[in-house]
Amino acid sequence: MSTEKRKDEQLGKFTENHEGEEITTNQGVPVSHTDDSLKAGERGPTLMEDFHFREKLTHFDHERIPERAVHARGFGAHGYFEVYGPMTEYTMAKFLQDPSVKTPVFVRFSTVVGSRGSADLARDVRGFATKFYTEDGNYDLVGNNIPIFFIQDAIKFPDLVHSIKPEPHNEVPQAAAAHDTFWDFVSCTPETAHMVLWVLSDRGIPRSFRHMEGFGVNTFRFVNAQGKGRFVKFHWKPKLGVHSLVWDEAQKLNGKDPDFHRRDLWDAIERGDYPEYEFGVQMIDEEDEFKYDFDILDPTKFWPEEQVPVKIIGRMVLNRNVDNFFAETEQVAFHPGHVVPGIDVSNDPLLQGRLFSYLDTQLTRLGGPNFAEIPINRPIAPVHSNQRDGMHRMTIDRGQVAYSPNSLQDDTPQPDAEDGYKHYQEKVEGQKTRERSESFKDYYSQATLFWNSMSEREKDRIISAFHFEVGNVKDKDVRKRVVEVFNNVDGDLAKQIASGIGVAPPDKPGGAGIKDSSPAVSVENTTFEARTRKVAILVENGFNYAELEQVVDALDKAGVVTEVVSKNQGVLTSTEGQELEVDKNHLTTGSIKYDAVYIPGGRESVDSLIKQGYVIHFINEMFKHYKPVAIANEALDFFEASLIGSAGPGSTNQEPSSNLGVVSVQNATDLSSFSQEFIKAIAMHRHWDRMDKSSNAPA
Repeated sequence: MSTEKRKDEQLGKFTENHEGEEITTNQGVPVSHTDDSLKAGERGPTLMEDFHFREKLTHFDHERIPERAVHARGFGAHGYFEVYGPMTEYTMAKFLQDPSVKTPVFVRFSTVVGSRGSADLARDVRGFATKFYTEDGNYDLVGNNIPIFFIQDAIKFPDLVHSIKPEPHNEVPQAAAAHDTFWDFVSCTPETAHMVLWVLSDRGIPRSFRHMEGFGVNTFRFVNAQGKGRFVKFHWKPKLGVHSLVWDEAQKLNGKDPDFHRRDLWDAIERGDYPEYEFGVQMIDEEDEFKYDFDILDPTKFWPEEQVPVKIIGRMVLNRNVDNFFAETEQVAFHPGHVVPGIDVSNDPLLQGRLFSYLDTQLTRLGGPNFAEIPINRPIAPVHSNQRDGMHRMTIDRGQVAYSPNSLQDDTPQPDAEDGYKHYQEKVEGQKTRERSESFKDYYSQATLFWNSMSEREKDRIISAFHFEVGNVKDKDVRKRVVEVFNNVDGDLAKQIASGIGVAPPDKPGGAGIKDSSPAVSVENTTFEARTRKVAILVENGFNYAELEQVVDALDKAGVVTEVVSKNQGVLTSTEGQELEVDKNHLTTGSIKYDAVYIPGGRESVDSLIKQGYVIHFINEMFKHYKPVAIANEALDFFEASLIGSAGPGSTNQEPSSNLGVVSVQNATDLSSFSQEFIKAIAMHRHWDRMDKSSNAPA
């Protein structure tokens, strides 16, 4: 039986479907009435002998469990992983050997800073944690969508989190770094500079979980059967490419749809657009540990792909939504120390602290040491140990023996000397000391490398992010120190930060003296395709059905999702009398929930739309957020009525025109070429050239 099927069957044993069933108590006693408590007379006091009332209220009173200290807001999905070929040369991990085996996985995506009730679109790091249910036990790859971290040593983690969480005197702001205490910490802790640039880049506000990379962050080891070890970094690369939202769009989405990322993942899986990620590893031989100009154990540094290529070794597909959010997503427990033979940890000081912290957290959140028996956490591999008792024990162990060695049970269970987990044999020596290696004390070189790797438009957006984040800091001395810190990264960067936050630029331009770049970290060098993108179709009665049908058919064949948006829900009628069901009305959606917009022709429909302020705002907002706009035939009237006129006059004949992501055609009955131009524009994601053409577009 495949490992994938075994995990599904295991979860199925704990799954209940109550449809059509009658209510009982938790003891299975049938309940006759559940809307009124037992009283002494119909207006009398409630009687404590009402066991159904007591049980129902008691359970409700205890339904909430402590939320995670960080990564509290998350969303998960099931799937499978398959390796492309045997990795025997590098690791003995069994799930990385046989391409015919589908290893079941559960993935939880998350924000870091906000509470469970915060919104999805905060500018923040995203968690990307994967639990592999392998035949050798569970392996947890606990990562983020950014390859580095703020701090080098885990002992600083409480300070970092305390600084970025809501300030303790007033519990403000929620899920945001734009306040004094965080930037005070940054200005006093220069090792954060590199990570801050990544968070303020486009990666801080992903388009969706489906459009972001994942990284193991820490340095691990592969160990092969001969005992040879290699340092490794882990990567998830989305098949759809790495794409992001703009800040104005994200802020509005947090109000319009605070569950935007959750809904996107759920809907994509439900309609069969299964997210796919390729799995890659960077590997460094032990003899090359000190070959580079950065310390490979420093978690504030990444390994540039140009120096250490990523070897793609497998893929993961997410193909099933959870059955119950609390039982699965909320109760799943990850731990970077959950490794399998062939994978081991390194002396990365951030990782060493995580090995303690994650386990310690689960003991509090999930009620004790038996959290591994919760269905979502259960391995498919058999479990045999002498561990007994504890809160929420679910296994009923038989026999009188719970110790080792023993003679009463033939000294079982026994260790597996041949195939059991063996830690990598590394020689460790040194004086006990509280200090860091000198090789960890370069805080700025890679920050400069990252800055050099950004395109001019990416740099503009990072500067705007600084102006928002640090501009919300009240203490002017903190703002000044932030500028001084980033002057060590790049003098021009510091000067531009200063210009927007009301402090003087540095007296002397700084910089780390690094001229190199790493093109792989720029998201402008990603995959571009239209598949799974979402297009709004704005129509009213009297639209051209034949035209709309051609475009929708082409979009559908390209894997693009469409929704009909009109002033009111119901059914619209075309000029030829065909009917069209409306998906969303103006109050239930907005331009920020779509990747592109299409307005078909039809005189009556266009005349109605152009009088609606909502529609003009919809198109203008699409244009300001650099998204594709497609208009056909009579809809060219919108060139004069909206901002898209700054893209040019539009098509003047039957051949489509495409400029700055605005696709148009006039006097056309065959819209095949128009549709293909629109699909190309959608694949581009954003049309940043508008920043050069329109002063109305946000930076």
